[in-house]
This record gives sequence, structure tokens and C-alpha cells, in this order.
Amino acid sequence: MIRAIAEAGTLVIKVGSTLVTNEGRGLDAAAIARWAAQVAQLRALGKRCVLVSSGAIAEGMLRLGWTRRPSAMHELQAAAAVGQMGLAQCYESCFREHGLATAQVLLTHADMADRERYLNARSTLRTLLKLGVIPVINENDTVVTDEIRFGDNDTLGALVTNLVEADALVILTDQAGLYDADPRRDPAARLIGAAQAGDPRLETIAGGAGSDLGRGGMITKVLAAKRAARSGAHTVIASGREPDVLLRLARGEELGTLLRAQTLPLAARKQWLADHLNLGGRLTLDAGAVKALASAGKSLLPIGVREVSGEFERGAVVACVDAAGREIARGLANYSAAETRRILGRPSGEIESILGYVDEPELIHRDNLVLL
Repeated sequence: MIRAIAEAGTLVIKVGSTLVTNEGRGLDAAAIARWAAQVAQLRALGKRCVLVSSGAIAEGMLRLGWTRRPSAMHELQAAAAVGQMGLAQCYESCFREHGLATAQVLLTHADMADRERYLNARSTLRTLLKLGVIPVINENDTVVTDEIRFGDNDTLGALVTNLVEADALVILTDQAGLYDADPRRDPAARLIGAAQAGDPRLETIAGGAGSDLGRGGMITKVLAAKRAARSGAHTVIASGREPDVLLRLARGEELGTLLRAQTLPLAARKQWLADHLNLGGRLTLDAGAVKALASAGKSLLPIGVREVSGEFERGAVVACVDAAGREIARGLANYSAAETRRILGRPSGEIESILGYVDEPELIHRDNLVLL
């Protein structure tokens, strides 16, 4: 854990709704003040810190007098709009006590899916960090729909980790870490001190729902660690109620669960491809194409495609799946769904005679393809 946190130059710290809102009783200003004090000390040690904070909808519900989380999208968006005001104000005042400026950054998946907006967000966050400002990030719940939302701030925390190429992601929750069973039901459950991010067994262990306030659970944290590991970032899942938790982690103390990144960081463009949550469509490949992509590092040719699902245009990010439906890769399609249906299973030399033109001989070039 020393390497994961103590030597990390850039940290993304995600704080959940239950912690921020004191289990729904309103913004816990005292807790936020404690985290601000710890982040200030981390800044004094030369570490760059980004906060991803839940709590806007829960705070909005309190201010509006709602006792149950609404299901209607427009009511959720209204609660987020109301709660975001208090959330930003609380963080700003707490960090100001330590002479630190904050910046509110609201993101949607559309910001990540569009290459230009992705790069703009990346540049803005990097500039804020260079200026010593603490970005406080949340999903822009006032404008998103179910089709374009991140779904939970654990996922958002991982995407931000990849976006700024942070060294580590710290997920603060109301649990001590990841257990080998649900500690709320099994008193014999044991805390997992360390494991490899992306280990499929962790997803089985972590299955289950989260609190009524948030949309996540331990499974979203395990999947977030898997996603963050693609850029080489380690993840720690720890209790936000543990005294001085961030400072103790920075000193190398073993708290919570460390999920180590084992893979080399993906190149920036391929990371952007891997981070797409909503894909334009799906290509089902034959066994030969699967082998060519997974083992030989080849481009995807039309001849290896057996089926096209969805409607997409040229330049869309699409999934590549095997016969069993397992996603093995994703990439930028050189042809639309309609065009792909016409040329699938055919040699590249026939593209021009079928379509009347040829853009590229590959359906997806290997430079625009990432293995998963």
C-alpha cells in the first residue's frame, strides 16, 4: 500500500452520499471540514488532489422536504439542482479555511464520449491542478438522462482518475473495505487487505446493492477499481469515518482494501475508447477475427464480422464481441452500421465494388482499437 498512496503524486478521492450527508440527515459540514483539512495537508506534501463528491440529490431532497428518493427523472434533476448549491458552498467554505481555492466541475458521459470535449475537460482539470486548485467533481444530474448518465460516482471517480492520469483512486465509503462476505449479514466476514484489480472473483464477492441514498454498492467500487487500473492507477476502498484516513494512507498505513493495478497504462487515445460507457453498436466476430485481435494485435477486417447490432455512423465507438457475446475489444468504426452489414464477411478488396467507394480496408484499424 506504500507504493499505492504514499508515493502517489496525484490522487482522486471519491466520497459517497452516506458520508457526505450523514446518512441523509443533511450535509455533514464537520465531516467535510475534516476531509478538507486532510487534503490541505496532502497538498502541503506536494500531492495533487481531486475530489469526486456525491450528495447533491440527497441534500436537495432534504432541502425540498422529501423523505424518499423520487423515481421521476425531472424530480431527481430538480433535487440535484437544489442540492448542488449547498454542496458547492460547503466545500468552498471548508477549503477556504486552509487558504485553498476550489472549482466545481460537473460532467456527463457526453463530455467523455466526445473526443474534443474529453480533451477540453482533461486540459481544464490539469490546469486547475497546476494552479493548486482543488476540483470538486460531480455528475451533472440536472441535465443527464438514463441513457447518458454515469450511473454512480464510483464509475465517475474511475473515469476522472483515467482522465487526469492519477496515480491512485481512494474511495471513501461507510464500510471498512471489501469483505469476503457481507459483514452486515455474516459476522464471520473477513476484510480483504489486498487483491488485484480486475480479478473476476472480486465481482462475485462484491455483488449486492448499496444504500438507499446512493446508486452504487461494493460492486460498483470493484468495477471502478478495474476501470482505474487501465491507466495504471491503484484503488483503495476505505472507511471515510476512520480518523485521518487520508493522512494515514499517505503515510503507508494499511487501511481498507487495496486493489492493485497490474497492467501497464493504456495510451491516452485507447483509454478514451475503453472509458466509453454507451456504445454505438456491437459487432459479433468469428473465431479467426477474435484470435487476430486478441493474440496477433491485428486490425478488424470486414471478413471477420458475422453480425451487426445497433445503428451507428462512421466514427462511432462500437463493441467487438465473440460468439458467446463476451466483449473482447472496442474501437472506432470506419463504416456505418448500414455499410458494415453490406460488407461483413467479405474480403476488403470487395468493399469498393459493394459500396461504390473505399474509405479504409479495415473496419476498425488497430490504432483505433483497444482490447478489454
